[in-house]
Amino acid sequence: MDSNSSLSNTARRYARGLAILEAIILFAIAGSLTIASFIKHPTEVAAMVAEIVFATLGGIGLLIAARGFKLKRNYGRAPTVLANGIALGVSYYMFDGGRPQLGVPLAMIALLTLISALLAVPAEEN
Repeated sequence: MDSNSSLSNTARRYARGLAILEAIILFAIAGSLTIASFIKHPTEVAAMVAEIVFATLGGIGLLIAARGFKLKRNYGRAPTVLANGIALGVSYYMFDGGRPQLGVPLAMIALLTLISALLAVPAEEN
């Protein structure tokens, strides 16, 4: 086994684990928004529902991407790179908006996942 294959396997494991972690976080956000919608009576119900649906679908997508990393397939990389590129932008706006306690951890997880996904080269098909 050469060093590139070893690096790719390690990156694939990290990318899979971090994608699962991000999916769990998105499901927790969706759950907390659902609970908050019953407790606080939101003024923008459509926006709240859209955020819950988006977080749920994002979590499902990241779980599917994690499966792709586990199976050494290519279909997990692009969605993971895209999602974490978006997360980096969101973290910048959180930091810029006076919420560094949320922006910095988000940026760290997104950057680690992004790098891992980029280094997780899929296995060649024979």
